[in-house]
Amino acid sequence: MTVAAGHRHGHGVHPDEIPAHHHHHGDAAPEPLDPETAAALDREHWRVENVELVTVGIDIGSSTSHLMFSHVHLQRLAQALSSRFVVVARKVLWRSPIVLTPYRDDETIDAEALDGFVARCYRDAGFGREDVDSGAVILTGEALKRRNARALADLFADESGRFVCASAGHHLECAMAAHGSGAVALSRRTPEAVLHVDIGGGTSKMALVRDGEVLDTAAMAVGGRLVAVSDGVVTRVEQPAREVAERVGVELAVGAPLPEEAATALVGALADALAELIGGDVRSELARALLVTDPPDWPVAPASVSFSGGVAEYLYGREREGFGDLAPALARAVAERLGARRPALTLVEPPHGIRATVIGASQFSVQVSGNTVNVSDPATLPRHNIPVLYPRLDLDGAIDPGEVAGHIAEAARRMDVLQRPAEVAVAVAWRGDPSHARLRALAEGVLEAFDGPVPLGGTLIVLLEGDVARSLGRLLLHELGLAAPLICLDGLELREFDYVDIGTVIEPTGVVPVVIKSLLFGAAGTREHRVRAGRPAADALTGPRS
Repeated sequence: MTVAAGHRHGHGVHPDEIPAHHHHHGDAAPEPLDPETAAALDREHWRVENVELVTVGIDIGSSTSHLMFSHVHLQRLAQALSSRFVVVARKVLWRSPIVLTPYRDDETIDAEALDGFVARCYRDAGFGREDVDSGAVILTGEALKRRNARALADLFADESGRFVCASAGHHLECAMAAHGSGAVALSRRTPEAVLHVDIGGGTSKMALVRDGEVLDTAAMAVGGRLVAVSDGVVTRVEQPAREVAERVGVELAVGAPLPEEAATALVGALADALAELIGGDVRSELARALLVTDPPDWPVAPASVSFSGGVAEYLYGREREGFGDLAPALARAVAERLGARRPALTLVEPPHGIRATVIGASQFSVQVSGNTVNVSDPATLPRHNIPVLYPRLDLDGAIDPGEVAGHIAEAARRMDVLQRPAEVAVAVAWRGDPSHARLRALAEGVLEAFDGPVPLGGTLIVLLEGDVARSLGRLLLHELGLAAPLICLDGLELREFDYVDIGTVIEPTGVVPVVIKSLLFGAAGTREHRVRAGRPAADALTGPRS
C-alpha cells in the first residue's frame, strides 16, 4: 500500500538538513556520486517518507469565533512499506483574535460578517486559500440552532474536498473540548479520573476522562452569554435564560434593564444547576430542565477538575474585562460552589482555555488492496467527509453480536448521530482467527446496530484494519441479506475524530483510494491548584500559579 503525499510546504525539518547515506552491495567499490546527485537523492527519499501540511482550524460558537493556522509534519511509520503516516510535529503558525460571533437583528448569525472575518484572517496571516492543504470547520453550541447554520458551512463549500466541516452536537462537543483543552492528554499522567468542564456561551460540556479515554459525557444549557447586556439594558436573551428567570422570579426581557440583584439570582441558579452536574447527581427540577443530554452516570468518581471555554478565562484569572454578559459573575459563582464542595477536587489548569478546539486536520491518502475489498455497487462512490464511528470492540476472543451492536451505538452517541439518519463509516480493528463463525458474529452485530439504534444513512460503510473485507462483505450481502449498498474496505487504521473520503474504484486493478482526515488538537501541559476548605475558592482559582 502506498501513500500519496500531496502538498508539502517549507516549514519545519528541511530535507537538506538530512545527511547523505547510501548502501551498496557487491565486491566492486561503487564510484562516489557527485554532491548534487547525492543531495537530490536524499531530498527525494525525504519527500517519500515525510509529508508537511498547512492546516487551518475554524471554530464558530454561540459566543465567540476564532481561527488558527498550523504546520503539521507527518512521517511514515518505520515498518517497511508501511502506508501509515503519523504526526510527529505540529506548530501553530498564526492565531486570530477571538471575536464575538456576529448576529443580525433577527438573532441569526451573520454569515457574511463571518466570511469577512475569515478573509481578513487569511490576509493578516499571509496565506492564500491555495496555500492551505486541509482544515476543519467546527460549528458548536448555539451556532447549530441558528436558522442559517447551513449557510455557515456553505462558506467553505469550495474547500469541501480538503476540509472537514463538522456540526458538533452536545456529546461530540464535550469530547472535542476535552481533547482540545489538553485534558485528555493530561489524564494519561494520573491514575485517577479527571472531569473536564467547558463553559461556553450557551452550554456547559462535561467529559469524564481517565488514562487518555473519554468515559462519559453530559451537557447542560448553562453559559456565560445566555443573556447579553449593553449599558445595563438587555439586548439578547436565549431561551434557557428565560426558563431560569421565570423559575427564580426575575423579569427578563430585551430592552428592559437588568438590576444587579436580578442578575445575581439568575447567575446563582445557573451555577447551582451546574454544580449538580459536576457532582453527577442531577436532582433539582431546574437542573433537569437545563440538561441537553441524558443525566450522566459517571462510572468512577473524579479526583480533579479542569475548565475551558470563555468562562474559564475568568475562573483562572486570565481575563478581567467584561463583554456585556454573565461570564464574570458565573465564574465567581462556580468558584464559590467548588470551594464548598466535599470532598475537595484538585483543580487542574489545562494548556488551552477559550481556544480549546481543533487546530486543524491532518490529511493523507492510503490505497487499499483490490484483492480484498467488497463494493456492492461502484456507483455509490465517491463519498466525501464521512465521519468515522470507532466502537471500542475487543475482538481477541469470542464475539457477541449484541455487544458489537452496543459498542457501535455508543460510538454513534459520542459522535451525535444516534437515532438520526446520517452517513457514517464504522471502523473495526479486526483481531484473531478469521473463522466463519467469528466473522458472522461481527456481521450480525453490525446489522443489529444499523437495524436498530443507529439509523443507516443510505450506504453501509465498514472500514477494517485486518484483511477480511471481502469475506465480511459476502456474509453481510449473501448470508444475512443486507439490502442496502455496501462499501467494505480493509487495510485501514482509523481512530475517533477521523473523517474519510472514499474515491471511485480504479480499474482494472479494483483499487479504492481513501483519504483519511484526522482532527488535530494541541499539545499538553499543566498547572495545578488545590480548592481547600477554609480558603476562598475564587482565590484558589485565580491566585498565584504554581
